[in-house]
Amino acid sequence: MCRRFIHHAATALIATAAVPAAAQQMAVSPPMVVVAQPPRMQNELGGGFIEFVFGDHAERSAYAAPPPQYVAPPPAYPQAAPQPLYVNVGPQPDPVLEINRPDLPMDPQFLPREVEYRTSEPPGTIVVDTPDHFLFLVEANGMARRYGIGVGRPGFTWSGEHHVSAKKEWPNWVPPEEMLQRQPYLPRFMAGGPDNPLGARALYLGSTLYRIHGSNEPWTIGHNVSSGCIRMRNTDIIDLYNRVKVGTKVVVM
Repeated sequence: MCRRFIHHAATALIATAAVPAAAQQMAVSPPMVVVAQPPRMQNELGGGFIEFVFGDHAERSAYAAPPPQYVAPPPAYPQAAPQPLYVNVGPQPDPVLEINRPDLPMDPQFLPREVEYRTSEPPGTIVVDTPDHFLFLVEANGMARRYGIGVGRPGFTWSGEHHVSAKKEWPNWVPPEEMLQRQPYLPRFMAGGPDNPLGARALYLGSTLYRIHGSNEPWTIGHNVSSGCIRMRNTDIIDLYNRVKVGTKVVVM
């Protein structure tokens, strides 16, 4: 009986071994889906204090998350410098205030430029063309530097020949008696500065009450607006001031 049982068991074992392993797997169970698992550390001691004392820290570091990298903060961009109220012009820094009025733009023809200019006056002479609202600084070879100007209101225009008797930067303003009689509300004295009616520079014309001076109201250039003085933009009078000397001949037409 025992011999027969052993014989049948051995026969079954040999038959099973003869079948390919893949066929056995298909016959026994459906295909298995194997999900890859991260490798486990060989000396896993369950964590905690025991693992800290006895664990292989060198091996653990191979699988541990890398330490956080230091990221430098973005560079702090400098704040834009505030725009100045005054524009630096001329050979030295010089505050010049010119109020821009979009509703009263200045005609671009009155901006300074080099032009051909035929005259018998020698180079260096200032010629004021009152009707056309231009001032010419005569140059050599039939050329001149031309500026736009504001001139006297009707009844305050004049003509004649004079010389520059003085030059002043940011001059004080003392209204003449004739002007105070017409406009008694005017101040009797105003210190030089951006709000002063004489502007950044003034060229005094002999013993007359008239001057060639600056103005912070560029929209008045090209018009008859003054009480007889010749007014220019502040930037333009500074440019002219730096080009002429005391004693310069001035012809007003």
